Amino acid sequence: MNSNKTIIPFRGKNEEWHEILSSGICSADQLACHFPINKNNIRGVVKKYPMRINSYYFSLIKKEHDPFWKQAVPDVMELNDDSGFEDPLSEEFQSPVLNLIHRYPDRVLFMVSNQCAVYCRFCMRKRCVGDKTVVTDESIQAGIEYIKKETAIRDVILSGGDPFLLEDGALEGILKQVRAIDHVDIIRIHTRIPCTLPQRVTENLVYMLKQFHPLFINTHFNHPDEITSEAACACALLADAGIPLGCQTVLLKGVNDDPEIMIRLMKKLLQIRVKPYYIHHPDMVKGTGHFRSPVNAGLRIVKALHGHISGLCVPHYMIDLPGGAGKVPLLPEYAKINNNGIMQVENHKGEVFEYPAG
Repeated sequence: MNSNKTIIPFRGKNEEWHEILSSGICSADQLACHFPINKNNIRGVVKKYPMRINSYYFSLIKKEHDPFWKQAVPDVMELNDDSGFEDPLSEEFQSPVLNLIHRYPDRVLFMVSNQCAVYCRFCMRKRCVGDKTVVTDESIQAGIEYIKKETAIRDVILSGGDPFLLEDGALEGILKQVRAIDHVDIIRIHTRIPCTLPQRVTENLVYMLKQFHPLFINTHFNHPDEITSEAACACALLADAGIPLGCQTVLLKGVNDDPEIMIRLMKKLLQIRVKPYYIHHPDMVKGTGHFRSPVNAGLRIVKALHGHISGLCVPHYMIDLPGGAGKVPLLPEYAKINNNGIMQVENHKGEVFEYPAG
């Protein structure tokens, strides 16, 4: 992106994003109108794991098996994966009420939507996203009552599904109730909408969100080519409203498990005022095994980032431990301490220096 170019915020309208969403690809027959596919294979996957590719994101697919295709188009490998688990992070076990995960003492993740603009094939919640019965008005109210009762909770993360697929009034109603709880200091929203349906980020939505500071948004870009002019404008609207933006990227085999691709992505994120926050190692979700690269691939990428791009561009490489044990950062080994108490440290050029460890 040319740093001298003035970004004019996208002023979408509600009817526009609704139309983009409703005109997307949800079936094998619709997909077959555009690409030569095995419809039976696609139908088999969609029967278990729904497909939705809105028309904006679908327009980014240039050929079969490009990075957009891999993220959005069902693959029969999803049904042939014996390596994963439906709920590898034990989210349901750690849900004192339906759709609210209380893993850490001072924060909760609150699922307020079961819909997404694109059903990502690597989704950690493949088991429930797209199921209209999962999130209800009753489950949302039960979650709010739980947050009111548990005074140790300081940080509430609205997630799903995608909270930005709620209508403005519905999302505002949830935010009002959460912000009215005295012991809640911070509200975060996890949304992939700026990437997958940037037209949803309207002036009305942003005006509403400004009422609820301190409010933080973590979005989700996985490839530098997802940062289109539309996505940049959506992020500009949010950033101009004083909302800090972070990005949680997932390391995906065949999509971004390459240092050069990840370097380009991190640089472009910073140019649109989105701070790289996490690179997530893929969770062991059933149906997603073909996306999992070795941990060494992630460590190699992190090592390529350090010293070669601005420190602002370098995210934490995280693994979410099975069984709900929580997130842990993974780091390349830069330092070793020998028997004499001397630390040998490797810099970004691969040069080794000695440093007293005592």
